[in-house]
Amino acid sequence: MRFSLGKYLLPTYVALTFLFLAIPIAYTFAFSFNDSIKSNIIWRGFTFDNWLDVCNQQEVCDAFANSVIVAVTATFISTVLGTMIAIALVRYRFKFRSATNLLLFLPLATPEVVMGAGLAAQFLDFGWPKGMGTVIIAHTMFTLSFVVVTVKARVATLDPALEEAGRDLYANPLQVFWKITFPLLLPGILAAAMLAFALSFDDFIITQFNSGAVDTFPKFVYTAAARGIPAEANVIGSFVFIVAIAIVLVVQIRSSIKQRKLAK
Repeated sequence: MRFSLGKYLLPTYVALTFLFLAIPIAYTFAFSFNDSIKSNIIWRGFTFDNWLDVCNQQEVCDAFANSVIVAVTATFISTVLGTMIAIALVRYRFKFRSATNLLLFLPLATPEVVMGAGLAAQFLDFGWPKGMGTVIIAHTMFTLSFVVVTVKARVATLDPALEEAGRDLYANPLQVFWKITFPLLLPGILAAAMLAFALSFDDFIITQFNSGAVDTFPKFVYTAAARGIPAEANVIGSFVFIVAIAIVLVVQIRSSIKQRKLAK
């Protein structure tokens, strides 16, 4: 049997890539069970205490709570504004429409350090003290473009005839939106919201420029990395990863079940 390099090269590359990506995750999960005292760099023994009392180090839970508050608030604001902007850009013709499209794409191509520094300078010019409010505003500005792009793609696929049918049945514009347009847009809106939440919760660079004394989870982890990230932080990181995997599995299973029902 002749050996084929191409037959094994791609599977080997994929396996090594997944292994490379899995090592930090496995390390985080394993050291969440480490019986550490001050430093969490050296393995000292297995324990469940870190999972049972994750707020043993209160600053870890405080930073996590701040990240959740910022991410939820910024996601809600950017999703509402982004959905309205996406509908306006696809359905309506107005002055400076092309310029608006260009300006919305700029944050996607702008390095985070530039955006973070620019927003920090803007807050300084306005005389606004850095804190939770400035972080939420910065994250809203950062995630807005991602929401618009995601929802805009969904709006472009909608068939206007469905809304016209609703108007033919004497539904007013508000009823057409809530009964027809919004349900059809909902998958795209939810996808945009999940993307915005993930980007906001995970962000460090923009947060570092605009947070002042407020600690978010990524900022806390970065600061603590020099002396060894506390095991409680590894617990929270592992928990977030497990929840994300669970959400993906549920969505995939539901999608598979729906496709099987439609195929029958």
